[in-house]
Amino acid sequence: MLLVNTSLGSFTIELFEKEAPISTTNFMHYVTEKFFDGTIFHRIMPGFVIQGGGMLPGMKQKTTHPPIHNEATNGLENLRGTLSMARTNDIHSATSQFFVNLSDNDFLNHSSGQYGYAVFGRVLKGMDIVDTIAGVPTTRNKGHSDCPVEDVVLTSVSLIEPSH
Repeated sequence: MLLVNTSLGSFTIELFEKEAPISTTNFMHYVTEKFFDGTIFHRIMPGFVIQGGGMLPGMKQKTTHPPIHNEATNGLENLRGTLSMARTNDIHSATSQFFVNLSDNDFLNHSSGQYGYAVFGRVLKGMDIVDTIAGVPTTRNKGHSDCPVEDVVLTSVSLIEPSH
C-alpha cells in the first residue's frame, strides 16, 4: 500500500503488481526516488479524472525516465477510483504521469480500434480527498487547460504497511 499526501489531504492506493507489472515497477521506481514529492495535480476534470505526477508548480515539466510499454491489454477497466498511466497519442509513451478516474471511463479501456490506458492501481481509502481535489476551481495556464487556480501539491508518496 502507498500513502499519497497532498496539500488537500491524504489517500491510500494499492498497486496491481500481478496484472500490471511494468506499470507498477515504473511507478515504484518514481516513488523510491521521491520523484513525485512536490509535483502537482495539473489537470483536473470533474466527473472524469485528476492527473498528476509530472509537473512542478508553475507548470514546469520534470525530466522523466524513458517511456514504458502500455499494459492496457491487462483486462483491468478504468473504473471510478482506479489509477491509470497517462500518455500522449503515442500508445507506448507513458512515463511518470498518472490519473485517478473519477467515474467509470469505459472509453479509456482497451478495445478494438482503441488501445486504451493501462490501469495499474486503485484508491483504497480517501476517495473523498480525491473528490475534494476534483472540485477545485480550474483555469488555463501556459497553454494547458483544466489547471487548478491554486496548486494542489503532491507532498509525498510513500510505502506503508497494511493494517492488520
